[in-house]
Amino acid sequence: MRSQVLRGGIVFDGLGNPPRALDVLVEAGAVAALLPPDSAVGEHVESIDVRGCWITPGFIDIHTHYDAELELWPALGESLRHGVTTVFLGSCGLSLAIGAPDELADMFCRVEGIPRACVEPLLQRVKDWNGPAEYLQHLERLPLGPHVAALLGHSAIRAAAMGLGRSLDARARPGADELARMRALLDEALDAGYLGLSINTLPWDKMGGEQFRSRPTPSVFASWSEYRALAAVLRARGRVLQGVPNVSTKVNVLLFAALSAGLRRAALKTTLIAMMDAPPARGVHRVAGGLAWLVNRLLGGDLRFQALPNPFDMWVDGIEVPVFEEFAAGTEALHLEQPAARAALLRDPAYRRRFRRQWQDRLRGRAYHRDLRRTRILACPEGQLVGKSFAEVAEARGRDAIDTLLDLVAEHGTALRWQTIVANDRPEVLEWIVRHPGALIGFSDAGAHLRNMAYYNFPLRLLRMVRAAAARGRPIMSPERAVHRVTGELAQWFGLDAGVLAPGARADLAVIDPEALDDSLDALHEQPVAPEGVGGPFSSLRRLVRRNDAAVRRVLVAGRTAWSAGAFAPELGRERGFGTVLRARS
Repeated sequence: MRSQVLRGGIVFDGLGNPPRALDVLVEAGAVAALLPPDSAVGEHVESIDVRGCWITPGFIDIHTHYDAELELWPALGESLRHGVTTVFLGSCGLSLAIGAPDELADMFCRVEGIPRACVEPLLQRVKDWNGPAEYLQHLERLPLGPHVAALLGHSAIRAAAMGLGRSLDARARPGADELARMRALLDEALDAGYLGLSINTLPWDKMGGEQFRSRPTPSVFASWSEYRALAAVLRARGRVLQGVPNVSTKVNVLLFAALSAGLRRAALKTTLIAMMDAPPARGVHRVAGGLAWLVNRLLGGDLRFQALPNPFDMWVDGIEVPVFEEFAAGTEALHLEQPAARAALLRDPAYRRRFRRQWQDRLRGRAYHRDLRRTRILACPEGQLVGKSFAEVAEARGRDAIDTLLDLVAEHGTALRWQTIVANDRPEVLEWIVRHPGALIGFSDAGAHLRNMAYYNFPLRLLRMVRAAAARGRPIMSPERAVHRVTGELAQWFGLDAGVLAPGARADLAVIDPEALDDSLDALHEQPVAPEGVGGPFSSLRRLVRRNDAAVRRVLVAGRTAWSAGAFAPELGRERGFGTVLRARS
């Protein structure tokens, strides 16, 4: 591994301290020294000119679903090229740590918008582990691009302990031996260095496959006594509980808050999804912020909400997106995989009455706004409709907007593509969210919802937001605080040795050109999931991405240059030596 010195940059340490003009000497995978500019170094050291750039710790993505993609292309280049050098697996109760390949695919694929036909054969081929500890050992054998840390998914251990059928039965409760099995698997994971446990209480995350299709995932069927029993293990070990509340009703957020509270006991580190500004519940972000303040300041807890520093925009082919699982009629349609059968259902008058009643029901909570004026058709065999909202098409046709949506989906299926903004549509409110101390900046869902979302570059969009606000004379935070929010703050809270740029620290670094943090960060592209030549079952898949390769000049992972001048290192993803598995501090 060749030594190198990054010269002429502005160094951010990831701890929130003011930036300094320093040269960064990297040797043997670590930051060897921070030197005054133009200091002499040995002749063997490669000198790299980064004048005008920021040198930051590598960014941390605390919420991905790369679990399956990692088995195909361990380089995870779509995150790496944006300066992300550490990613978390095992979110939302889902994990590949234990279980049969077909059952894991059933739990994972429909929820995360990845074709089961790609994932299940891949797992059949590569799965050589049978438990949480062996899974991390498997990951260590992969030629990783970024570092990987893991949460254990509750759905996986519940199915392993109870059997998949019983874990999906609302009448079944785990026996003492089954709960003990879950605890044992959690203990094994924590001993191996997992960050904690993820659970899911959102009933519109549904199973795929055939056997149990359209039932919620196993974690949703657990009682709060089961959650509390597992949380007690985390509390005793000082590890993290990641939770997905029921974001439609939002009421059970209070139960998560009670779990986190630390009166007469240790606090439970709890992170929930998510702090957002959503049209159906304006002001709920302030409720979340107030709840975090109450729990953390008055009740001795440690509650944080994951948050994105950008609009939560969504692209949809037909109705292929989880928000349609929020109500029963949406699930009824998505249950049908054959286009002809689904189209027939969507045309059925009785079904339409059910759909309309549930779509318009305001007594039940909702996460998606369901406002067909807030949509824009992007592609359709009827080309004259492109650029219009469903409401505008309905008005032109003299039809109802809901009927128009169903007409077009029935007629064109996934050839109809449209876009909407689900949350974070008000810039001033988004600025409030990213400043809030109860927010953890993350929740990219990288590796999932390949056709629906594109948040891989969220750290860059935070930095752009901060620079733009300062240029307007309305600063929302300093650049060093922004860097801290997506590096050292996350590493410290989750208990990882990462996110810091200091002598002796592992050299996970990003070189950022601040002048390239511009509107091009929003430009949307469709790209193959894996590069040409990787092959495998994902070879035909494409995903939405936002890329501005001018913004990230260079990325180092453990001292090795993984990305530079708009290109990956040739050996990335093909040989070991870049990322590794990061384990929680004991």
